[in-house]
Amino acid sequence: MSSRDFIFIMGLLLGDSLIGKCQDLPCTRFEFQQKHMGTMFQMVLYSPTKELAETASQLAFKKIEQLNSIMSDYDPNSELMRFCKQYRNGNKEFTSLSQELFEVLEIGQSIAKESEGKFDMTIRPVVVLWRMSRRTQKFPEGHELQKALSLVNYQDLELQKSNHSGRLKKQGMELDLGGIAKGYAADQALDVLNKRGITSALVAAGGDIAVRNPPPGQLGWRIEIAKLPGEKNKSILLLKNQAVSTSGDSENYVYIDGVRYSHLIDPTTGIGLTGQRSVTVIAPKGIFADAYTKVGSILPHKQALEWYSKRKGVEVRLLYRPDQKSDFQITTSSGFNRFLVPK
Repeated sequence: MSSRDFIFIMGLLLGDSLIGKCQDLPCTRFEFQQKHMGTMFQMVLYSPTKELAETASQLAFKKIEQLNSIMSDYDPNSELMRFCKQYRNGNKEFTSLSQELFEVLEIGQSIAKESEGKFDMTIRPVVVLWRMSRRTQKFPEGHELQKALSLVNYQDLELQKSNHSGRLKKQGMELDLGGIAKGYAADQALDVLNKRGITSALVAAGGDIAVRNPPPGQLGWRIEIAKLPGEKNKSILLLKNQAVSTSGDSENYVYIDGVRYSHLIDPTTGIGLTGQRSVTVIAPKGIFADAYTKVGSILPHKQALEWYSKRKGVEVRLLYRPDQKSDFQITTSSGFNRFLVPK
């Protein structure tokens, strides 16, 4: 089940009943969208004027575009790829980083440490191998996999907070921010809108959604998550000043010798996950919701629930099955259901 078919914005479907007062002025709902970071970014916001809505949204999209130029692993000229390139020939010196890249790496490293490497931004060498495997439908060569895996270890990414710098300790290491950058971009876009006086807003990037104050006259943003197996009706989350992210693998996988391998890779083995899982995480910010879904995709579900229970302000719903012959199983953290609108 993919993020696209698992979660979408109910706010886009709501009508005139939401129109009310914005900072003591009549306000109107506006919607904008642009494609960035390989997905469609959508903004829903409430503004007293069309001009303010358009100006603020364009500034927010420009911020997202800037972040892509910093963090893309597809653009060889991005700051991230230029940083990695410096360590292909044995450089051991620290490199100065932009505030945005340093912030993402710092938060990502804290999550890597908390998850004992289940979330790991140094995973790119094995990701590249599995991208090739999905095209060729062949398992990575053993020696190639071992070589790539030897470069994957979050402890070999070092950061210096005093001067916002970092370095890669092993020659040939590379970073992949695909599991954290979109959530961060959604947060940053909301910050841009807020600075322009837009305090009631939602930003969505595929399966990553971050929201601020609710629409006027409402208790929260209504975000619908697709029906679970056996459910008659879809579930709706009610969120404010939070984020929700879904990570799944119903579309991104490959069959090799009869075994289904997900595009989600365990950093400790370098192998795509077998079985099937979809993880929905509610967190205080998009960057955490985005990255935390990757942890729940890899840990066994009981360990995952225990791990999430130690994260403040975080709730989760796990949908999983060990193999294609098993039925789906569903489990949630203790507080997840309190964000569901009663049916």
